[in-house]
Amino acid sequence: SLQDQFDNLEKHTQWGIDVLEKYIKFVKERTEIELSYAKQLRNLSKKYQPKKNSKEEEEYRYTSTRAFLATLNEMNDYAGQHEVISENMTSLITGELTRYVQELKQERKSHFHDGRKAQQHIETCWKQLEASKRRFERDCKEADRAQQYFEKMDADINVTKADVEKARQQAQLRHQMAEDSKAEYSSTLQKFNSEQHDHYYTHIPNIFQKIQEMEERRIVRIGESMKTFAEVDRQVIPIIGKCLDEITKAAESIDHKNDSQLVIEAFKSGFEPPGDIDFEDFTQPMKRTVSESSLSNSRGDGKSEPKFGGKSKGKLWPFIKKNKLMSLLTSPHQPPPPPPASASPSAVPNGPQSPKQQKEPLSHRFNEFMTSKPKIHCFRSLKRGGAGPEDFSNLPPEQRRKKLQQKVDELNKDIQKEMDQRDALTKMKDVYIKNPQMGDAASVDHRLAELGQNIEKLRLEVQKFEGWLAEVEGRLPLRTDQARRQSGLYEAQNTAAVNSCAQDRESPDGSYTEEQSQETEMKVPATDFDDEFDDEEPLPTIGTCKALYTFEGQNEGTISVAEGEMLYVIEEDKGDGWTRIRRNEDEEGYVPTSYVEVYLDKNAK
Repeated sequence: SLQDQFDNLEKHTQWGIDVLEKYIKFVKERTEIELSYAKQLRNLSKKYQPKKNSKEEEEYRYTSTRAFLATLNEMNDYAGQHEVISENMTSLITGELTRYVQELKQERKSHFHDGRKAQQHIETCWKQLEASKRRFERDCKEADRAQQYFEKMDADINVTKADVEKARQQAQLRHQMAEDSKAEYSSTLQKFNSEQHDHYYTHIPNIFQKIQEMEERRIVRIGESMKTFAEVDRQVIPIIGKCLDEITKAAESIDHKNDSQLVIEAFKSGFEPPGDIDFEDFTQPMKRTVSESSLSNSRGDGKSEPKFGGKSKGKLWPFIKKNKLMSLLTSPHQPPPPPPASASPSAVPNGPQSPKQQKEPLSHRFNEFMTSKPKIHCFRSLKRGGAGPEDFSNLPPEQRRKKLQQKVDELNKDIQKEMDQRDALTKMKDVYIKNPQMGDAASVDHRLAELGQNIEKLRLEVQKFEGWLAEVEGRLPLRTDQARRQSGLYEAQNTAAVNSCAQDRESPDGSYTEEQSQETEMKVPATDFDDEFDDEEPLPTIGTCKALYTFEGQNEGTISVAEGEMLYVIEEDKGDGWTRIRRNEDEEGYVPTSYVEVYLDKNAK
C-alpha cells in the first residue's frame, strides 16, 4: 500500500543520514590523527634541536650537522602541512557536512509531514463518502418501507381515509429524503474521485519526487566531500615535496673534505716534527752525546726522564675514570728502586730511570717527544681544574693563535658596542642641549665618561692580546717552508717561552717536571672530558705511612721523603711498586712502596 511505501522511504532516507554522519565522524578522526602526527613531528624536531649556549652549537659548523639541522627544520614545515590538512578537512568537510545534515533532517521531516497530511486528507474524504453512501442506503430502505406501508393501508377497507392519507404523506417524505441522500452521495462520490485522482496522480508523486531529489542531493554531496578529502591531501603534496627536496639538497651539501679540514684546523697544534735521531754506537765505551736535533732532555742535567706516550694514552682518556687518569698522569712509568742495603739509604742513587735509559733509549726519546708540550702550571692546577693563563700559553701554538684571535675579535666587538652606546648618548646629549625641556644634558656626562674609560680599557686589552698574537704568529712555522720544520729551529723559537715558564716547571729539587704536558694534552681537545676536573676535590686520606728510608724524589710525579717521616697515604700500591702519599695540601707524589711502612684506615674506601 501507499502507507507501506512511505514507511520504506522513511527508513531508507534515515539510513542515508546515518551514512552521512558516519562519514563526518570518519573525517573528524582523520583530522585528529593529522594533528597528533603533526604534534609528534614538531616535538621530535624540537627534541633534537641544538640547545642554546651549549657545546652542541659548536658541532653545527660541520656540513653534516648543518644538514641534520636543515632536516629538523624541514620536518617542522612538514608537520605544518599535516596541520593544514587537518584544518582544511575540518572547515571544508566536517563543518559543511554537519550543517548540511541539519538541513537535510529538516527537509526530510517536512516531506514526510506533507505525505502524512495528504494521506490523512484522502482517508477523510473516503470516510465522508462512506457515510454519505450509508445514509443514502438507509433512506432508500426507509422510503421502500413507507411505500409498502402506504400501499397496504390503501388496500385495507377497514382503515380510515385519514390514516391512508397520513401513510401516503409519510411515503412521499421518505421518498424525498432518499432522493436528497442520493444527490448528496453522488456529489460526495464525485468529490472523492477527484480528490483521489489528485492524491495519487499529483500530491503523492510530488512528495515522492521531492524525497527522491533530497536523497540524490545527499548522495552527490557525500561524493563531493570524498573528492574534497582527496584534494585537500593533494594540495599539500607539492609543499611536502619541496620539504623533501630541501632535505635532499641539505644531504647533498655535505662536504666530507670540508668537515675533515675543520677537524684539522680545530685540533692542529703547530708543533714541529722531530729531527733525525743520531746513531748511538754502544760498541765503544764512551759516553753517548746528544745532538740538538735529537729528542733527549736538554733542559736539565742530561737525564732522560721516562714518559708515557701522550697520543696513544690520550685516545683512552675518555674511557678512564678520574682517579685512574690522575694516577696515569703522575705515577712514574718505571719500576721503583729496591730498598737500599746500606745503613745510609740516601747514598743510594735515586735513578729509577737509569736502567730504563740504557735499555730503551729510543722509546724514552719517543715518549718524551709525544709529551713535550709547553708546560706552564703545576700538577695541582691540573688536578683542581685551575684556569689557564690569560695569554693561553698553556695551549699548543696553533690552538693558542686561534684562542688569541678569537679573544681579539670579541674585544673588538665589545669596543664597537661601547662606541655605539657612546654615539647614542652623544646624540641624546645634543638633543637635550637643543631642547632642555626633554632632559638634563649633564645627566649623561657620567655615563659618557664611563663609556670612554671602558673603551680605553678594552683597547689596551686588544693591544695586549694583539701583541701575544703577533708573538705567536711570528713563532709559527711557514707551511710552505720545509726547512723551518726542523726541531732545532723549533727549540730555538720556543726558548723565550721555556725560560719565562721555568719557575712554574721546576720541582723543588731543581729538575723539570712534566705535569703541564699532560695538562696541555688534555686541554687541546675541546671535549666534556676537560670539564670533569673543574671542581674535583683532593683525594681523601686512606691511611698513614712511615718512611723506612730516605728517598730523593727527583723524577716526575715523585716526592722526597726523609727516614722516619710520617705522611698520609692517598692511594695504595696498584701493583706497580709505587704508593701515592701527601705531606701537606700542596705536596704529594709517589714513593717506592718498599721505602715506606703503610698503615691503612679500616673505614677507608
